[in-house]
Amino acid sequence: MLRPAQIAVWPSKQGCVTPLRKCPSTVNPSALLEATGSMKRRAIFEVQTEILKVMTSELLERGFTWILPVILAKSTDPLWPDSSAGVEKKIEVDIYGQKVRTMQSMMIQKRVLASLGPERFFILSPNIRIERRERAKTGWHLYEFTQLEVEIAHGNMKEIFKLFEDLVTSSMITIRERLQKPLRTLERDIGVPETPFRVYKRRELLEKYGKNWEERTSEELANPIWVTDLPREFYDYEDEKAGVWRNFDLVLPGGYGEVVSGGEREYEYARILEKLERDGLKRGEYELLLRLAKDGRLKPSAGAGLGIERFVGYVCGVEHIAEVQPFPRVPGMVPEV
Repeated sequence: MLRPAQIAVWPSKQGCVTPLRKCPSTVNPSALLEATGSMKRRAIFEVQTEILKVMTSELLERGFTWILPVILAKSTDPLWPDSSAGVEKKIEVDIYGQKVRTMQSMMIQKRVLASLGPERFFILSPNIRIERRERAKTGWHLYEFTQLEVEIAHGNMKEIFKLFEDLVTSSMITIRERLQKPLRTLERDIGVPETPFRVYKRRELLEKYGKNWEERTSEELANPIWVTDLPREFYDYEDEKAGVWRNFDLVLPGGYGEVVSGGEREYEYARILEKLERDGLKRGEYELLLRLAKDGRLKPSAGAGLGIERFVGYVCGVEHIAEVQPFPRVPGMVPEV
């Protein structure tokens, strides 16, 4: 019989054990690196490998095209004015006489590609976000991480909900069936979430829990939930008539927080331009996106990104997300290699 992680627990509806993660006050990247060969770390990497195998295979079977990532570009996700973004510094370099930025997310590239290239695709996209140093203590922030990015031209929120619910549950079913030995090493008993996940509006949770609604909601959950209507970046679709944003996060139980973020996308030139100006963003950084929109070639789309390290950390029951990386990228700490 598997034992739960050595942290507070309560039973879920499936009769499994859901841990309440207790983040350590400090984390030592060098010590984690030295422990890479340990049984626990090897078990984490086995789980991660299986999750990636299941998710990528399922997307390929559904007709998605696998696209390679972009690391440097003139345009990247501004992460503004999203209140949950906590970037301390943006990295810019000059190459060939032009300024480029390290990728914070491939959101802009996804919108362009969904309009000009394959209409259904996914990317394992490395992201660099130099998070505020105090975020080392949250246990779920890194300054380098990987997202499984998906975009579907002419897609909608319900389609994305169903897709990620299937990816989450199918990977967890596979882990339970095939990786009992690594789970025993991790002292981890996982259940498979019930689908479809319940949907809440952000304002409901804000009224109930206050400004820390994400953390408090995550600690009380027994099953993942979708949270919609989040005021965010200019590219998310805002239905002004209904007074709602057509976007969402997927929040995990046990204190693991948000793991998927996405939405339907703005595609009308006037609306994009208006929101860029409202948010104080430079038009010149989004020239191709604006040109496509102005010419009527920017297709409506929907998509989302799943944080690989966060999801693996949740499945493995880690105390800090840095345990998932072979070379931990903890805010405020530079590893030896």
